[in-house]
Amino acid sequence: MTTSNSSGQSGQFDFWQWLTRLIAYIIDAAIITVVSVIIGVIVAISIVLTGAFFLFVGYGLFFFTFGLLSILYFIIMDVYWGATIGKKTMGLEVQPETGGGRISLSKSFIRNISKIFWLFLFLDWLIAVVTTGNDRRQKITDRWGGTTVVQVKQVLQPPSSSSPPPPPPPPPPPT
Repeated sequence: MTTSNSSGQSGQFDFWQWLTRLIAYIIDAAIITVVSVIIGVIVAISIVLTGAFFLFVGYGLFFFTFGLLSILYFIIMDVYWGATIGKKTMGLEVQPETGGGRISLSKSFIRNISKIFWLFLFLDWLIAVVTTGNDRRQKITDRWGGTTVVQVKQVLQPPSSSSPPPPPPPPPPPT
């Protein structure tokens, strides 16, 4: 059963929309990982050169750096560009629930706070998938922040549910 809402979005779970968002997140996470590793290597080299061999701190520093960079990256990109590089690549855009346009800094902070740690983000998505809301494109923090992610360009094509028309019947035999 599907329901309709004020944004015109169906109340039915949309696998392709969530898959598109997951791919966009993987692209963004790869970008953040590269930057985090570069920062981690610089810090590790400076720790070794100064004689402080507390490399376990460097290991924890990577996760701290990744979380901090994630929050900053997603907030800044959503506010000033309307989407991250991954979302733009996948044809997605972050908009206010009430319609088009850019979201505010506070809304972006609320919708991206779960990205500080991967487990929080996973729970954010999982709760959104198993619960109903006005817009099935929203994760929980999107609902709290009054934002939604919309498809502005189709990149992934879901398989067609209709089968191709049958071929025409053969001509009758000559008499």
